[in-house]
Amino acid sequence: MLNEKVASLLNEQINKEFYSAYLYLEFSAYFEDEGLDGFANWYKVQAQEERDHAMLMFQYLQNNSHRPVLEGIARPTAAPNGRLEVLKAGLAHEQYVTNLIHTIYDAAYEVKDFRTMQFLDWFVKEQGEEEKTAEDMIKKMELYGDDAKGLYMLNSELAGRTYAAPSLVL
Repeated sequence: MLNEKVASLLNEQINKEFYSAYLYLEFSAYFEDEGLDGFANWYKVQAQEERDHAMLMFQYLQNNSHRPVLEGIARPTAAPNGRLEVLKAGLAHEQYVTNLIHTIYDAAYEVKDFRTMQFLDWFVKEQGEEEKTAEDMIKKMELYGDDAKGLYMLNSELAGRTYAAPSLVL
């Protein structure tokens, strides 16, 4: 039986994951306006990942006899002004999400909900990867972003990102 506090936190996280997708679509639109279709693509793929994260939690609640309750998704604030600022906002957001996942994990740990902890292990690992990727993008932008050829190469690299659905077993 899933603990009510843990279930509530997971339900709240569904909304936050959908918000993350909205935020990354906002970032994608910003980069599209800047003529950086590779960056725009990268954030569109990121939005798809966030939607899948929400759906994994949605399904997990259902699999544990809890009906997910969907709330309204807030409109993202306007994207920060400037390429580097957008990337830094992305890192800050991933760090925020990591903290949220840790909060759910802590609540599951408190009640010895080992099944939910195991479920969340994938998200803990995923967040580590997300933060590392965001940090790497910032470093690359700081190195190459002021050079047109370097920015072109970075944009081309990001254009090659494709979506792969997570293979998490619920």
